[in-house]
Amino acid sequence: MSRFRSLLLPTALALGVGGVLAAPVATAAPAGAQECDTTSTPYNYVVLYQAGTPEAAVDRELDAQCGDRVAYYREIGVAVASSRNADFAERLGTHRAYSGSREVALPSASSAAAARAQARAEIETEETVEVVAAADLSDQQWDMRMIQAPEANAVNEGSASVTVGVLDSGIEPTHPALAESLDPATSAGCNSGAPDTDPAAWSPTTSDHGTHVAGTIAGRDTDRDFTGVAPGVRMASVKVVNDSGYIYPEAAVCGFMWAAEHGFEVTNNSYYIDPGMFYCPTQPGDSAAYEAVRRAVAHSQREGVLNVAAAGNSNFDLANPPETDPNRGHPVDGGCAILPKGLDGVVTTSSVGYEGTKSSFSNYGTGEVDVTAPGGDFAQLPPEGEGAGCVLSSVAGGQYGTKCGTSMASPHAAGVAALIESRHPHIPPQATAALLRAKADRVACGDDDRCDGPAANNSFYGRGMVNALAAVR
Repeated sequence: MSRFRSLLLPTALALGVGGVLAAPVATAAPAGAQECDTTSTPYNYVVLYQAGTPEAAVDRELDAQCGDRVAYYREIGVAVASSRNADFAERLGTHRAYSGSREVALPSASSAAAARAQARAEIETEETVEVVAAADLSDQQWDMRMIQAPEANAVNEGSASVTVGVLDSGIEPTHPALAESLDPATSAGCNSGAPDTDPAAWSPTTSDHGTHVAGTIAGRDTDRDFTGVAPGVRMASVKVVNDSGYIYPEAAVCGFMWAAEHGFEVTNNSYYIDPGMFYCPTQPGDSAAYEAVRRAVAHSQREGVLNVAAAGNSNFDLANPPETDPNRGHPVDGGCAILPKGLDGVVTTSSVGYEGTKSSFSNYGTGEVDVTAPGGDFAQLPPEGEGAGCVLSSVAGGQYGTKCGTSMASPHAAGVAALIESRHPHIPPQATAALLRAKADRVACGDDDRCDGPAANNSFYGRGMVNALAAVR
């Protein structure tokens, strides 16, 4: 369900936000600074450096400013640090360091508490609507028929040499639809900002959101006759959602870097980065988070990863965003973006319901949507016997259930992208994205006045409905 800036090291000058020359990075605590706090709650931060900065230099500065390194991604110059000091970001510079967890824990500092609680209500759209007990589930998979996935599977189910990284809340490893396609060897938990390959770190705990997403991408259960878009490909569980339901910048950075390191062809990102909805590259704090994630996404793309993301469930016109972030109350302008979907090169997917028209909740916007896919709609109900208005997929406990959301649309697009990668091995992500758009079925605006543009490219559906059969031909 975006962008950034950079900085430097001891004795060097750095380019700040917008290319403005920033002050040198400090190597010791400012004169008169307090001693390091040893009792308060520690929070994790993303911290920006110049790419290639030696790890030892990072450690020296963090230590001098009362921080400890959790992880460091030298290729992109992004560290994850932990500190108990309330002034840690100020010591480093608020355009260099940011903590989402601290902002959530101390909402009085950001006036975020009430706004955040209200904004989280949109996630309820993606909770399980009902658990489905039918022995044969294929009749209820109207979403797969809409994108011609059954016909595609008869031609090419996808290659086991293609891996889709599911950056989400974890994938249930014992689920009958997922056990065969899940690759534990390339799965990791990323909530600390550093990858953890222990199965406990990447398995779901409080949410089956990632399990549902995974079933849509590559699930297969012959006993229940359930099949995802690309059941022949592999999936990796990359857990970026914590037990409270938040996805912080350091978790996303870790996830994209893990995808790059392990050669994933595709990632699915059915989330936006918390605690803000819109991140603004000129605002303190936001600028560090924005730049850290932008660098990680750009690095993954250079390493051959196509990143697919959900458009979001707020029914916003993203080309004309609200003046104020609904989560935090800070001003939003045209340079702000929802992360990661707003970043260059990320394929953004809007949602349609059973009737093939925009889901009531789906974000949209001219130039903001690449393709569309079925994500369900509570008001667009299939005929009796064809399932619910929300999308059917795998849920917790080896069961199957329905969820609605652009989170459900995005994995359809990711699955089709995986089929393209299977059909055309080793093509760059830009080529996969171009084929995904070119092979989509055009969808006209219809009579909704908010939709702008021709069937070939409009604000509701982008280049059209993803088509799995066209992808394998």
